[in-house]
Amino acid sequence: MDSQQIFDVSFQIIVSSGEARSMAMEAISLAKEGKIEEARQMLQDARTEINKAHKHQTELITAEANGEKNEVSVLLIHSQDHLMNGMTVLDMAGEFIDVYEKIK
Repeated sequence: MDSQQIFDVSFQIIVSSGEARSMAMEAISLAKEGKIEEARQMLQDARTEINKAHKHQTELITAEANGEKNEVSVLLIHSQDHLMNGMTVLDMAGEFIDVYEKIK
């Protein structure tokens, strides 16, 4: 991939990961209000969004595994940080929803 493609993929990862994280946080808020089914649906939507980011990451990994040398930039590293943060928040959101369901 050339530097412009890596730039574009990095931004796609950031956008999708950020959206997924925001949706996961909203799911927690919904669960806190006792809206468990809505929270679970929101979390499922967040998982769909994080999968988009993961797909873009996989494209980069696949290209590198096929011998392409990808330019590593601060933006690319930042996008990976966003992805991992989003994935962690989604996992924690699922746990929070379960806890709120038991409390309610």
